[in-house]
Amino acid sequence: MAEERVVGVGAGAAGFGGYDRGGGEPGGLATQDMVLNIGPQHPATHGVLRLRITLDGERIVGCEPIVGYMHRGVEKLFEVRDYRQIIVLANRHDWLSAFSSELGVVMAVERMLGMEVPERAVWARTLLAEMNRALNHLMFLGSYPIELGAITPIFYAFRERETLQQVMEEISGGRMHYMFNRVGGLKEDLPAGWLDRASAAVAAVRRRVPQIEDLIFGNEIFLARTRGVGTISPELISAYGVSGPIARASGVDFDLRRDEPYLAYPELAEEGVLRVTTGEDGDCHSRFGMLLEQVSVSLDLADACIARLRSLPQGPINQRLPKILKAPEGATYCWTENPLGINGYYLVSRGEKTPWRLKLRSASFNNIAVLPEVLRGCVVADMIAILGSMFFVVGDIDK
Repeated sequence: MAEERVVGVGAGAAGFGGYDRGGGEPGGLATQDMVLNIGPQHPATHGVLRLRITLDGERIVGCEPIVGYMHRGVEKLFEVRDYRQIIVLANRHDWLSAFSSELGVVMAVERMLGMEVPERAVWARTLLAEMNRALNHLMFLGSYPIELGAITPIFYAFRERETLQQVMEEISGGRMHYMFNRVGGLKEDLPAGWLDRASAAVAAVRRRVPQIEDLIFGNEIFLARTRGVGTISPELISAYGVSGPIARASGVDFDLRRDEPYLAYPELAEEGVLRVTTGEDGDCHSRFGMLLEQVSVSLDLADACIARLRSLPQGPINQRLPKILKAPEGATYCWTENPLGINGYYLVSRGEKTPWRLKLRSASFNNIAVLPEVLRGCVVADMIAILGSMFFVVGDIDK
């Protein structure tokens, strides 16, 4: 069996600029490469993700992400469940973006059926998707500082999460797995007075989010640990299919809500409520700032949706469906701008009540694939900061 460790002569933690690893100056300190496992059970990995790190002293010279520890074979499970049942599977791979993940499935089936969704359902879906986006980002806004040793921000972030969770739980009955989407619309209409409570929740969160920004961005330790750390170039973003806030933080101006519009986003973009902002630095600091900006945009979109729903006349919230729902023979690809990036479903139907094939393209898988390029040359301490700034959900990687 081959020995994993490779003997070399180098300068350990010295930078790689102009430095030939394994060479070094005559008489330099002899070092031995070490293979270190981060995970699959490790607090820095947010779940059962394993990174096989090769170290030359404190410097990372190689990284191999090893995934699959949570693999449930969801794509095969899709094939033995009908179009109503697969929604319960679709909202679990990224459990922080459950409502948004449900959307892709029902929209793909509706496209196959040529079905028009009632206007009330379109605006209600958009509202709930943006509230779900804010919930997702607030989780990472609170958990990321923990990677760097700051525990206080998570209490502020969870206060805001609970404010939004309360109205999301009221309408759907679920805290994480909402199961509120249906092919043809939503499960049921909005409860009486719910729009007022949702509006109050959005206003309260908007008023208090600046406290999180002041608490974190005003911290000199946070700035020192994130500025210029883990920079990802636009070329790497394109090569690995990275998307979402991570891509926009590197200056990649792409957002499906604007570029391949769906739901009520075309109208919201025309009104100027939907704003797509990009960063320049592409480092950990820029990625964190992108989440803060995205929360602000989502709250504005939620307010616009609430105002529109108030003005709509009473009407249906879904389409009547046959007892046995069958999609016509054919194929379609439906992608949405999930909180963590592009989420796509490739649906192939043979005219049965179950999909013949339903392929999932998850955001976290591509976002993690770029890690070997980003971590090469970094020190171990920066690896923790970089890994936390990639904003992934392990179930979304493994599917």
